[in-house]
Amino acid sequence: MTRAKARAEASEATVSQGRIALATVGRSIMRTLGAIGRRVATAGRAVGRIASPVTSVISTIGWLVLGAAVATALIAVAFDWVEFAFVAATLVGAVLIAIPFVFGRMRYNVAVELKPSRVVAGERALGRLVVVNDGSAATVPSRMELPVGAGVAGFRIPALAGGADHEELFAVPTQRRAVIVAGPAISVRGDELGLLRRTVKWSEPVELFVHPRTARLKPSAAGLVKDLEGETTQTITDHDISFHALRAYVPGDPLRNVHWRSSARTGQLMVRQYEETRRSELVLAQSTVAAHYADDDEFELAVSIFASLGVQVVRDGTTSSAATEDLSLRTSTTTSFLDDTSRIAPRTQTTVLREFVREVLRRAQSASVVLLVVGSELPLAELRSIETILPSEAQLLAFRADRGADARISKVGSTLVATIGDLSELAAVVKRVRP
Repeated sequence: MTRAKARAEASEATVSQGRIALATVGRSIMRTLGAIGRRVATAGRAVGRIASPVTSVISTIGWLVLGAAVATALIAVAFDWVEFAFVAATLVGAVLIAIPFVFGRMRYNVAVELKPSRVVAGERALGRLVVVNDGSAATVPSRMELPVGAGVAGFRIPALAGGADHEELFAVPTQRRAVIVAGPAISVRGDELGLLRRTVKWSEPVELFVHPRTARLKPSAAGLVKDLEGETTQTITDHDISFHALRAYVPGDPLRNVHWRSSARTGQLMVRQYEETRRSELVLAQSTVAAHYADDDEFELAVSIFASLGVQVVRDGTTSSAATEDLSLRTSTTTSFLDDTSRIAPRTQTTVLREFVREVLRRAQSASVVLLVVGSELPLAELRSIETILPSEAQLLAFRADRGADARISKVGSTLVATIGDLSELAAVVKRVRP
């Protein structure tokens, strides 16, 4: 019994050693294969870099044609079909014929201009492409492509003598608010079938800012305080300009605050106390979550409301900050502010409005007025949840975009909610809103 047990243990030990050996060999093989794979990949990238001047001129259609040529050639060899051999020869011949079209060198100086560089949505904007032959020799006709927004404009450039120029005008679509990028301008050499395509970049991109439509508001609108010295608060301080009262001197008080006339009259030192004054600071925020809006037009209405309020705040000279979930807008000038509003885009990812406002207020802790622009699909209960995170003595004013709805002002908790159905109603509603 003891011998059998010993043999069994010896057998198990042998099996275990065999498994360990196999695992070791397997890991060694995997490491070797991994090293070989990395070397092959490195070699492939090196070959790709060397061959890129050639392979980069082959278009997607060209690769499809070459792939079809290889496939038909294999079928012709495998099945001895002469017809497929003719097809393969024809496809290869088409690629070979296209090769001379990519040769040649041009010396262009290309300028892209957009006039004006800033427009309001719906206004007309024109672009100008100027191509100058910088060389002394004449150029052959070529093709120039200019990306404009989501589209691409194509132009035929005729043969140009040395120093000659050619001008093309084009219209820029400005129906919707956006930042439209025109360029870079690239020249394209290649065959008419588009099998081979060699491009050269000649200019840098140029931006056209399509601003949102805005409503003209009166100065100091939306309850904004326009002051020189600030607003007085209930906080008592020893250093300010708004006198509050006198109190007895305490060791450590600065002597400049001593009121000597009252001290002489009472027989003890008296010092001045002041009410703390603060500059009014306004926070302007817009929720850009797409789910909060009924459609794209309602979102654009909300951006127009946001832009109208922001422009008037900047004109009033009120200390302010403006933000969306994805963008902090500049409020130094109306132009820079409107440029940034052109970049506002709907947000597909849902965020909690309360957390968004909390983050905005973290950067503006002394805010006295918070203007919040939202859509009609946002539950009004979420506005009440924001009240709990507002700074003390701060007021929340909500502007709710709801296309086609009657303009009205309601109250949700301590928050005033102004519903705007059309941008033309904003000025009248703002006149009635006071925090």
